[in-house]
Amino acid sequence: MTKGFLVLETGETFPGDWIGYECEVSGEVVFNTSMTGYQEMLTDPSYAGQILTLSYPIIGNYGVSSDSHESNDLHVAGVILSDICETPSHFQSEITLSESLKQAAVPGLKNVDTRTLVTIIRKQQTVRGKLILEKIVPGYGHKFSLPNSHKLIEQVSVKKSIVLGAGSSCHVVLVDFGYKKSIVDALIKQDCKVTIVPHSSSFEDIEKLNPYGVIISNGPGDPEDLERYFPLIKRLTRRYPTLGICLGHQLIALAYGGKTKKMSFGHRGANHPIKDLFTGKVTITSQNHGYVVIKESLNPKYFQLLFQNVNDGSVEGLKHVSLPVITVQFHPEAHPGPSDAHYIFTDFVETARMTRGKQLCATVHP
Repeated sequence: MTKGFLVLETGETFPGDWIGYECEVSGEVVFNTSMTGYQEMLTDPSYAGQILTLSYPIIGNYGVSSDSHESNDLHVAGVILSDICETPSHFQSEITLSESLKQAAVPGLKNVDTRTLVTIIRKQQTVRGKLILEKIVPGYGHKFSLPNSHKLIEQVSVKKSIVLGAGSSCHVVLVDFGYKKSIVDALIKQDCKVTIVPHSSSFEDIEKLNPYGVIISNGPGDPEDLERYFPLIKRLTRRYPTLGICLGHQLIALAYGGKTKKMSFGHRGANHPIKDLFTGKVTITSQNHGYVVIKESLNPKYFQLLFQNVNDGSVEGLKHVSLPVITVQFHPEAHPGPSDAHYIFTDFVETARMTRGKQLCATVHP
């Protein structure tokens, strides 16, 4: 069995046994605390460019099924875990997790002390790392290069428009910065036709599609690096009922003058409680983000705080004061609650149906 190492830019090293594709990669080292959902995580485009540490001790015990993919590919740069099951037991299992990694050319390490690794990430905050094959040589200088946000978005976004669903009661355009399949599935269940368009689409391209509503999707990278898309997003929100999810939430806030910042180690897990500040109801949510909207940067002329994280008080969702625009930092298409947040889609689709593509503002220009 091939030995490998995870080397952190802070100097710590972690030995392990190689799994998946044998190649060296670098990336931001992050961790997710979920007990299940490893397949959904690995195929989530929001993890592009990151080395994902799965903190639950046993991974792979129910195998991998093509029906559970969130996209067509595995997007993580690498995977770190403690123990991997090579004999999964589930009626939908098609291949093992390690076989899936090999097929997708994704490297990883098993038998790693993930408890200590997570402790270091929490202590050091943002940590870059590199998976290496050779033995560690004292004094060797490793390069911890990371792809920029634009490259990551171009990597995960569709290259041309895709139409899914045969619903006739509502047409939704999904602007793709790295969307998850579950978002489309949730819309199709609401009798929607969904047109997925590239992130680089113009306002005129989208307007020609005659949507009833628009969704700004999740995706990877630093939202402030995507400034070139702010005018488009602001224009869309003034024209159509709009829902922003995860990165989409951050981009809408930035388009209206808000600011974001990088979190110490992000929210990545399936048990994050958020509070609806209008009803007082607490919902258990699935999250995957390393950036957060700065509450003090929000202009009350445009937005009210809708959702707040119960644990740390961070911004989890916004409501425009006069337009049918809602944003959520969490993933309402995921089911940790198991369906606490599904009403987000129901409310959005009902609003879109009521407007039926009618112009919201007297002018759609920024």
